[in-house]
Amino acid sequence: MRKLQNTLYITTQGSYLHKERETLVVEQERKKVVQLPVHSIGHIFCFGNVLVSPFLMGFCGENGVNLAFFSENGRYLGRLQGRQSGNILLRRAQYRQSENHPVPVARNIIAAKIQASKRVLQRYIRNRDDEDGAVREAVAALNGSLRQLKQADKLDTVRGIEGDAAARYFAVFGRLVNAKSGFAFAGRNRRPPRDPVNALLSLLYSVIGKEISGALQSVGLDPQAGFLHADRPGRDSLAQDILEEFRAWQADRLALSLINRSQLKPQDFVTESSGAVSLKAEARKVLFQALQAKKQEKIVHPFLQEEVEIGLLPHIQAMLLARHLRGDLAEYPAFLMR
Repeated sequence: MRKLQNTLYITTQGSYLHKERETLVVEQERKKVVQLPVHSIGHIFCFGNVLVSPFLMGFCGENGVNLAFFSENGRYLGRLQGRQSGNILLRRAQYRQSENHPVPVARNIIAAKIQASKRVLQRYIRNRDDEDGAVREAVAALNGSLRQLKQADKLDTVRGIEGDAAARYFAVFGRLVNAKSGFAFAGRNRRPPRDPVNALLSLLYSVIGKEISGALQSVGLDPQAGFLHADRPGRDSLAQDILEEFRAWQADRLALSLINRSQLKPQDFVTESSGAVSLKAEARKVLFQALQAKKQEKIVHPFLQEEVEIGLLPHIQAMLLARHLRGDLAEYPAFLMR
């Protein structure tokens, strides 16, 4: 099993990253503040005014380190793409199935997403009072979506079921937010997010999505050729597909935990003149520390039945998808914790 490598989040404005022998150095105001073994880094996420030396960029491209850039407020800008690994036969198999038979993979992914969403709601029911039964009704609706999904044989049908399930889930998501936290959630909005909860979710989805893109590329798959999301120039559609498996289980649960435990507060967010809401710099550090700590935790992978770090899950799912496309697995086993 691949060793979990660290993710480095650079949020301090004016930071400069460069390679010094076999170490990665972070300087701020011309002073060395961090020095890490360069081969222990798997992802580098830079937010805002962060400079990266050409030599370090070359190292990242050559060694498959996922170097991604975001605006200071967390909007994804781009990433460095190094040499494509894997072989052309795998990618041709990916393109053929994506074009001709996308439904089986898309259906498995959405089934896992709906199941994970349902379990987030069921966890709320176990721990808190669902006085008017709205959350239970949403769970029942998601069960209905899963039954419909079994019969879905067209991609548009799968997409329609996913859209309806997501609407049902987010219609009651605000009830999972502790009223005493000072946060409120009236529904999902994005591009830009217009409230703190949506800003937090969007940033988590963006960061996890970029990690998935890097994992797909590392096993030789094309992150842009998806099965569920339509092809669009500049969009990593396959990464967005796999992200569906992790939205509720990883991102939504982490966001709720940070809010309900008061690790993040409403004053940690700022509203711009455009109406967009984003996390302040110190709050992003809290978020990334929590995300990194979560990635170090271990679980038993439901398909492999091996103990693995959560941070390895994107790489594992990428490998399983590659095995399916090569014909080693009859179906793609989407990630779903029992």
